[in-house]
Amino acid sequence: MISPFSLIVFVIAVTLSISPLAFAQVRVTPESSRGGTAMNEEWVVVPPEVREGLKLPKWPVPTDLEAWKKDRERVRATLIELLGDMPQRPDPKAVKVVKREDKGDFILERIEFHNGVDSVVPGYIMIPKAAAKKGGKYPCIVALHEHGGNKDSVCLNEKAMDHVGTLLVKHGYIVAAIDGYFHGERIGKGPAGTTENKGGQEMTLSKLNLWMGRCLWGMQLRDEQCLLDYLETRDDIDMNRLGSSGMSMGCTRSWWLAAIDDRPKAVVGVACFTRYSELIAHGYMRYHGIYYFVPGVLKHFDTEAIHALIAPRPHLELSGDQDPGAPTDGIETLERILGDVYKLYGKPENFRSVVYAKTGHEYLPEMRKEMVEWFNKHLKQP
Repeated sequence: MISPFSLIVFVIAVTLSISPLAFAQVRVTPESSRGGTAMNEEWVVVPPEVREGLKLPKWPVPTDLEAWKKDRERVRATLIELLGDMPQRPDPKAVKVVKREDKGDFILERIEFHNGVDSVVPGYIMIPKAAAKKGGKYPCIVALHEHGGNKDSVCLNEKAMDHVGTLLVKHGYIVAAIDGYFHGERIGKGPAGTTENKGGQEMTLSKLNLWMGRCLWGMQLRDEQCLLDYLETRDDIDMNRLGSSGMSMGCTRSWWLAAIDDRPKAVVGVACFTRYSELIAHGYMRYHGIYYFVPGVLKHFDTEAIHALIAPRPHLELSGDQDPGAPTDGIETLERILGDVYKLYGKPENFRSVVYAKTGHEYLPEMRKEMVEWFNKHLKQP
């Protein structure tokens, strides 16, 4: 079922001979959804002493492309510095393929590598049968799992909330994924070993990394960069057609990864298009785990500056209007600012944000369809 707003947008687009995809802001009523949490009124739950003490940043939105290209390097350098003292990444040639399995539609390679600091990182590479037989280079999607998931949920478990692997393989993509810290096969392998469960391991890792002058979020992104380093060594992957995508924690990792690293050429985020100021204003910080927080970010800028680093690469965000992890008024601010940034590059069609009515923290069939279409549009052609 199409909402009246979406119908109006479509009619205008047809009338003007413009594709509906050219509109950055889209509102859709899905066929069905579970729904979520209605937004608290802004600032109502935040004590006045807290509110008055906050000095939230006002990032100067770029208005000149050449000036922004220069400032972009400063913003990225600041962002990387905020992640802390990241150790040098290991040699990607040390990555091992420990097993190769025929899964019918695809070949599954089980890989592992030591991240050079504190962990052996297990992962999957899913290779479509046609690609395995023909050879050559193929587009690849790095699938990033949610906080409740792992490499199996995004790659193999078709019933998992954040599953995309088998769908993307059927569309001709190689899919790569690893277990993030305190997830999957890495549970019980943190600083306290098997004495801690997943939640305890997340907290211990956060504390330890702060002591080491870095943050857990930076180390999670570093592991994804280790994966990118490995993908570059493979003969079957076209790095010019590499995308990143995920839901929830995986969503946030997908756009942070593309912000600090130019190798992802297209991004699709689901259910975490979040602006921090609105998260605070609604009292919703509790909807994100401790792993997520980077010291000092709000001394410099909110997430519009992080997202702006992705431009003009294609960037799609899919959100629910009842997801407290990403308040809708924050989404609207990001839409407006990022729309302007993409216009600076003359590529307004490369940014798209879709918000689904009466939808909570979920990955709808309509969202999966949008995700595939976005990658097909931007990555399928060599």
